[in-house]
Amino acid sequence: MSYLPTGISVPKPLPDGLDREAFNRLARHRLAVRRCADCGTWQWPPEVICHECRGFALTWEDVAPAGYVFSWTRIWHPVRPVLRGAVPYVVVLVELPAAGNVRLIGNLLGSAGQSVRVGDSVTGVYEDHDEGFTLLQWQKSGR
Repeated sequence: MSYLPTGISVPKPLPDGLDREAFNRLARHRLAVRRCADCGTWQWPPEVICHECRGFALTWEDVAPAGYVFSWTRIWHPVRPVLRGAVPYVVVLVELPAAGNVRLIGNLLGSAGQSVRVGDSVTGVYEDHDEGFTLLQWQKSGR
């Protein structure tokens, strides 16, 4: 089941290409996060310089697509006409322990009326689209 309605713009890498590798790995069902090879700091979104040591030795590392709900919201009002039929839906901010607790945003799969709490355990689900991109969605998992 796709959570992205037909007619919404297709996600794509930024013009500067900083996040292209993240998109490439998602297409191969791998979650990658930027990490400084000098000091080990994880960072998201990707940048050309380390937030911690100001070094330029940033690499991409695969991490487990598993974490905890840091925050969430239930969307009731569509921000675009194409989303009218998709509301309500739940969006979560997920903290990734395997990547220094960086946080990623995504949809929470399942019923829009489901109970959601800060701290709920979630696992990433890769959603492939015919247009040539993959989304990372989230689903609740056992603790």
